[in-house]
Amino acid sequence: MKIAKRMENLSPSVTMAITALARELKAQGKDILSFSAGEPDFNTPDVIKQSAIKAIEDGYTKYTAVEGITETKQAIINKLNRDHGLEYSLEHIVVSNGAKHSLFNLFQLLIEEGDEVIIPAPYWVTYPEQVKYSDGVPVFIETDDTTSFKVTAQQVKAAITDKTKVLLLNSPSNPTGAVYTKEELLAIGEVLKGTDILVFSDEMYEKIMYNGEEFTAAASVSDDMFERTVTINGLSKSVAMTGWRFGYIATPKTELVRSMIKLQGQVTSNVNSITQHAAITALEGHADADIEMMRKAFEERKEIAVKSFNDIEGISCIEPQGAFYLFVNIKEITDNSMKFCEQLLEDKGVAVVPGLAFGTEGYFRFSFATDLASIEEGIRRIKDFVENN
Repeated sequence: MKIAKRMENLSPSVTMAITALARELKAQGKDILSFSAGEPDFNTPDVIKQSAIKAIEDGYTKYTAVEGITETKQAIINKLNRDHGLEYSLEHIVVSNGAKHSLFNLFQLLIEEGDEVIIPAPYWVTYPEQVKYSDGVPVFIETDDTTSFKVTAQQVKAAITDKTKVLLLNSPSNPTGAVYTKEELLAIGEVLKGTDILVFSDEMYEKIMYNGEEFTAAASVSDDMFERTVTINGLSKSVAMTGWRFGYIATPKTELVRSMIKLQGQVTSNVNSITQHAAITALEGHADADIEMMRKAFEERKEIAVKSFNDIEGISCIEPQGAFYLFVNIKEITDNSMKFCEQLLEDKGVAVVPGLAFGTEGYFRFSFATDLASIEEGIRRIKDFVENN
């Protein structure tokens, strides 16, 4: 048996390596605290679960249209208009099995051999892997905590070549929590004017914002940005629906939408019919009180975690504006984040993800999407590890 050559483009997951080691140590009876998960520790709100139960009881258990049922797509349209003043039609929306699936579809549709995709680093681990699998070339723009982990319009301009097909933005960011302002997005949009470059805007964490900051959708900042932006979103993070697998895209480019429906129709067909009906409840705002409850809990944890890390000599972290991660700077200690994280796990039973996994050495990602007692104990162990090594 010979595995297809295209699989050689995919790199092994560093995140999975840490997770596997944590699982192995836990099986040996060791006390493991994990801060590597990218999902809320809260349960899906009851109002959404009840909608799913009702959908089952009402018999919504058949195939649906590949791109999603009309009611779900309309709920997405209404949500984007209500939250960001964006105007889409039914032919502008495709519902997929999570935002990761949405991204995969997009890259498969648009990227050909040698096409370049500009990706700010640190980045979500999946971005460059999907680009490479599609025979594209990821082009990274480096950032760090001195620039709040955000790229400038000038950096974007410098990265553009005649092969650039897509600029991928993620705000709020996984793994840094960085959020782009309206002014920053406008400046990036000015650089893109007159080009055919698309913007993929991953806005999965838009509801998880801190310190009174307001989220700005990339497509909302100008008419030109609206036309070139494919908004990618879902319900996994904001409404604690990770296992339900619900993602979607919105774009005025109907040719792109039709092609995506054609591809998805031959791969997965529709998203789970029950999930689609439950999603309507979330998109219509019936779980907004639950979203705010979770956001406040994350904010409290964030403030305690940031202060605790910055009290450790040799470690620092800037305050994230959104999402539920800290990207912790360990450059004073080591430039080998993988070795640091493996040793921390083996010595202290604390699992965090090395910055290497996100394309940036000298950091680790710490998820505070877990209970406060575990966060405090985990940071205490990290402090002890640093002070004794």
